[in-house]
Amino acid sequence: MKPLRIALTKGRLERDTVGLFEEMGLDCSALREKGRKLILPVGNGEIEAVLAKAADVITYVEHGVCDLGVVGKDTILENGTGFYEILDLGFGKCRFALAGPKNRDFFGGYSAKTIATKYPNVTRNYVEEKGMDVRIIKIEGSVELAPLLGLSDAIVDIVETGSTLKENGLEVIDDVAPISARLIANVASLKLRKQEIEDLADRMEAAKSSLQRKKEESR
Repeated sequence: MKPLRIALTKGRLERDTVGLFEEMGLDCSALREKGRKLILPVGNGEIEAVLAKAADVITYVEHGVCDLGVVGKDTILENGTGFYEILDLGFGKCRFALAGPKNRDFFGGYSAKTIATKYPNVTRNYVEEKGMDVRIIKIEGSVELAPLLGLSDAIVDIVETGSTLKENGLEVIDDVAPISARLIANVASLKLRKQEIEDLADRMEAAKSSLQRKKEESR
């Protein structure tokens, strides 16, 4: 039987997933010593890992060239819905937040506000829920610059510690959505390989609980 193909988001989520796989007892030596290879065997070859950028993980899963993917909720909220989200993996935790200059009332006054962000879809959903009339400007680089230069009243961005905001005279105004790594599945794969995928998801969930328990015990 061909291996289950799982796309991993390169970088931190990839490393955390490798840790999870190893907790499951899977051999990840090929992933640990990958060099420049992008498709690598995991365990006894029952899983094949594909290393990709976050948005591409979703593309590969949606188009069925990968059965599964590990990707942040931020990428899911911004980029796609043509797949099943089957498990919160519990790592890669941060949040989307609305932030702006300190001591300024973003929600006050009657003038239309402007928000700069790398995540226009997330921002649009947030302001629609709030019933606000907001102009959204897409920024590719350091979004903190926008309110400092007077381009926007606030930003929506991923916040982990908040230190970058603080250093630039900004503060969190409101939490928009929590973020963590998720296991996603291709729609057709979930029908055709349901048992295999469910078994793997159960093993991943058990390993996640085991790692969390070890973390708490070491405190």
